[in-house]
Parts: sequence; structure tokens; C-alpha cells
Amino acid sequence: MTAQTATQTAITYPESDGQPMPDGEYQFPIHANALITLRTHFEDSPDVRVNGNTFLYYVEGNPNIFVSPDCYVATGLSPEQQENINRNNTYRLWEVGKPPDFVMEIASHSTRNADLVGKRRLYAELGIGEYWRYDQTGGDFYGDPLVGERLIDGEYQPLRMREDEDGRIWARSEALNLDLYWDDGELRFWDPVAEKWLLKHTEERAGRLAAESRADQEQAAHLAEQTARQDAEQRAQAAESRIAELQAQLRQLRGE
Repeated sequence: MTAQTATQTAITYPESDGQPMPDGEYQFPIHANALITLRTHFEDSPDVRVNGNTFLYYVEGNPNIFVSPDCYVATGLSPEQQENINRNNTYRLWEVGKPPDFVMEIASHSTRNADLVGKRRLYAELGIGEYWRYDQTGGDFYGDPLVGERLIDGEYQPLRMREDEDGRIWARSEALNLDLYWDDGELRFWDPVAEKWLLKHTEERAGRLAAESRADQEQAAHLAEQTARQDAEQRAQAAESRIAELQAQLRQLRGE
């Protein structure tokens, strides 16, 4: 092992800075909804990684230089690349070998300037294909409710944002193959292939509980039916036994 290799091996890349997420109380519900919704959507795609509020290191040998996207999605990952992220619990760009394909930042008081300028420039330099910014307030922080940009020749170019008659703002993410919506302060995802909304984690949980309740009810009905059938069979057997017993007594009385 060379001295240079030994030095690099000894470098520690922290998994967190030990500080709470800025504006965490404001951002957390939106952050949690986006991550859980997208993770559920891609759970059957082993080559897709959905994460957020974790460290992305992009300068090998310098653990002080990193960025922490609110939400990122990396597609086309091999099992080895996935294992590398799992093992390190961080995204080390030089080891994974490719940047995320999608990054989204959630607007807040403390991060809006960095999101609009510094992070935007950095994400372009890192080669992140799409950069989205979501503003729950409708534009108080970013100036727009929702903005999506695609990297073209090293520069971010705005995607065409559409506005429906009901005021919903949306655009298509080619990286996710989903439509992202700002819907009266809510972040929603539409699957154009399945032609349905992705369920928010609260909706998914409610649906799962309802399905479990229906399954429990069906099982209870099945058990009740089975018990009733067994009781009927037992009564029929008892009746047949009683009839046989009475017939035997009758034959005995007749001297047969």
C-alpha cells in the first residue's frame, strides 16, 4: 500500500453533521411525503435509488465538501453501485460513478438563496440531469410554485410549466417518467403510464389499513362459515346416530 493510498483510506466521510435540518418542522412533512411516495413507486425497480437529506460527496479526498439534496433519484444503478451507497451511507460520486438523475429542493426561509443560485450552479456542474424546486407557499420563497429544469449542454433550461384551469401547476419529469404537480400547496405525482396519481404515504397507509381490515373481515366471515358448516355436520351426525339408536331399540322391542 502506497503512502497516498493509506492516506486516502484513512479519510472519514461523515454520514451527517449532527445538526438538525434547517426549517425542519416546515420542510419535514413535504420531504417525508416525497421520499416515501417515490420509494413506494420505485420499490420494484432495483436499479433506482430514492433518498434525501443525506450527504453527496463530490471531491475525492475532501470530506468537507458535500451537498445534501432534499430529495434525489438515481436510476440505472447496478447492484454494486447500490451496495456502495448502502455500505457508506453516503453518495460518493467518484465511487458510484454517476450523479443522481433528479434532484428536488423544498423551499424554506433559510435555503431559498442557496437553492436558487449556489446549488443550481453546483448541480449543473455535477451533471445532474433535472433540477426541481418546490414552493409550498405558491411562490413566496422561489417566486414560482414549482420549477423544473433540464440540463442541456451544461446549462439548466426551464421546462415548460403548464397551469390547469383549477390552478394546478405541473410539468413532466423525463428522469422519473412522472408528472409533478403543485396542487393548492400539495406536491403530487401523476403516473401517465398507469394513468393514476401516486398515493401519498398517508393515503397509501390508509389504503393498506383498509385492505387489511377487509382481509380480516373476509377471514372472519370464512371462519364463521366454516364453523357453522362444522356445527351443521356435527348435528347431522348426531341426528343420524340418534336415529340409528332408536331404530335399534325398535327392532329390539319387536323381537327382531
